Amino acid sequence: METFELIAIEIAYQQQTRHLSFTSAGLVLVSDYGDRLWYIDVVGIGETGLLAWFGQSEDIGVEVTAVAVNGTTFRGKGYLHPNERHQAAAIRGDGELFSH
Repeated sequence: METFELIAIEIAYQQQTRHLSFTSAGLVLVSDYGDRLWYIDVVGIGETGLLAWFGQSEDIGVEVTAVAVNGTTFRGKGYLHPNERHQAAAIRGDGELFSH
């Protein structure tokens, strides 16, 4: 398992792109029996309207671009699961996560 502290996250959904403001975020890469899974935990999201929209939407698919503290940029597709009560979200990866 590898973890990366993130300093920037951008999501694209419904033909729009949004830069998330947050207090902390981490990317977790899990390699298990040859599979490579990933997810991002985001805390302190200020856009309550955005979280509410994802909480009521059936289309929670997003394209993610995230930048780690070490400068690595990650790109992938996933699903944004909001936690409105705690102003947080989890983005569960769907497929490969590309980095450069």
